Amino acid sequence: MIRTILTIEGMACSMCEAHINDVVRRTCRVKKVSSSHTKGQTEILSDEPLDTDALKEVIRATGYTVLSAYAEPYEKRRLFSRK
Repeated sequence: MIRTILTIEGMACSMCEAHINDVVRRTCRVKKVSSSHTKGQTEILSDEPLDTDALKEVIRATGYTVLSAYAEPYEKRRLFSRK
């Protein structure tokens, strides 16, 4: 699984968060997406790496600016797992 973090400028409220989340869901196949206007970030979990250039473009078209984007491997934490 891949975790993609977008730093987004222009989110001011929970409706902005919902707007970004909807745009991401319509653009990419994702497992989970959550945004925080206080952090200015959107976190996306997906099975495959995302096309961040396409994401930046659709988010820009809705009036927000993606300042940065990075992806990293993500491993779901299990409640009773041993390491």
